[in-house]
Amino acid sequence: MSETSGTPARPPLRPPARRGPLRRVLIALVSVLSLAAAGASAARADAPAPPSGWTQVFVDDFNGAAGTGVNTANWQYATGTSYPGGPANWGTGEIETMTSSTNNVALDGSGNLRITPRRDASGNWTSGRIETNRTDFQPPAGGKLRVQSRIQMPNVTGAAARGYWPAFWMLGAPYRGNYQNWPSVGELDILENVQGVNTVWATMHCGTNPGGPCNETTGLGGSTACPGTTCQAGFHTYGMEWDRSTSPEEIRFYVDGTNYHTVRANQVDATTWANATNHGFFIILNVAMGGAFVDAFGGGPDGATVPGHPLVVDYVQVLQSGGGGTTPPPTGNRDAYTAIQAESYDSQSGVSAETTTDSGGGQNLGSLGNGDWALYKGVNFGSAAASQFYGRVASGAATGVGGLVEVRLDSRTSAPIGSFSVANTGGWQSWRTIPANISNVTGTHDVYVTFTSGQPADFVNMNWFNFGR
Repeated sequence: MSETSGTPARPPLRPPARRGPLRRVLIALVSVLSLAAAGASAARADAPAPPSGWTQVFVDDFNGAAGTGVNTANWQYATGTSYPGGPANWGTGEIETMTSSTNNVALDGSGNLRITPRRDASGNWTSGRIETNRTDFQPPAGGKLRVQSRIQMPNVTGAAARGYWPAFWMLGAPYRGNYQNWPSVGELDILENVQGVNTVWATMHCGTNPGGPCNETTGLGGSTACPGTTCQAGFHTYGMEWDRSTSPEEIRFYVDGTNYHTVRANQVDATTWANATNHGFFIILNVAMGGAFVDAFGGGPDGATVPGHPLVVDYVQVLQSGGGGTTPPPTGNRDAYTAIQAESYDSQSGVSAETTTDSGGGQNLGSLGNGDWALYKGVNFGSAAASQFYGRVASGAATGVGGLVEVRLDSRTSAPIGSFSVANTGGWQSWRTIPANISNVTGTHDVYVTFTSGQPADFVNMNWFNFGR
């Protein structure tokens, strides 16, 4: 494992139990384009306009009334001490309980999100963890993806900071709903910090655990001190740029525009890289208390730890550049593991496109009901089998009205290889990503998405779909 800037070698971060995710994200940011040191100033600064050649595909400036929660059109709360059926303590050994309370996760009325760990009179810790609803963040073929955030780490140091573990990171889409396939599906840690030290760590996790080609549970990591003002005393811009225009493909990590760590595809075998990157990702912000990474730097929290110091987030922004963008790819050249926009069909029956309010804008397919279908020609699944399907859907159907979203290959009358059911999600623009298991698929196929219901009424809208391994 390589480390930079004279920081100590990073010890293993996760218990060597069954695969459990942790916070290490798979991607780096901001290339030649300067992000101008966002350091010291705590002033509100909305996300910058995309530079020439880049398109903004997601942004949240956290502008809202003080004491309100996050925009649930963009984010979902992860609560408790694990995902349902996932590894205990979020797979990392941390000891807090995550909540959706505005006591832990709230806007401050000045354009910032604050995630604040609290300790009650009995010594129990609570904190916050939010994740993007979208799971499709990845570069277009031959292009780049940039993920960045202007953040001030919890402003606490020394003994009072024991146990603090803030993070800004990403997990591979196949993890959502599975929770047992880490680290093979990839994790990209853009920012991690422990114990209030003036250091930012960036790491990619992949392969198998323990050991494997990515040196788990440590991962492929690097670190550096925050330039100028310390990580705790001021805002800095932390980012990742995932570049598919280079050979080999690479993921670069930045702080205030300076590239301090890079992971390249030729550092691991082709299968490991493909399994970790041939799909979308979702973004996570959280503050953990305790855990394996903390233990490696002295442990905590303990009686000296001072609660109430927030991770302050000014904005989160995702940009993309080059490649095919959102234009439908040529027939025979659709990537199964990149979000396929539902309105980019080659043929259809009964569907219509409409403007969506889902993150990233664009259009969705609406008015979908029994017997409707859409065809997407030439979807390439590759030689490693896909086993999952993800659909981004919304429904304002009446009570008792629902149906199935099905996947069929090469013929509209073929038996479905997988499906999921959907009913009212809270509105026709109330979006959620629903996973489904499918029969293993390799090679290139025409994909039919079909809609089946026992009622005549429309039951679902669809924005995009993709596949995972």
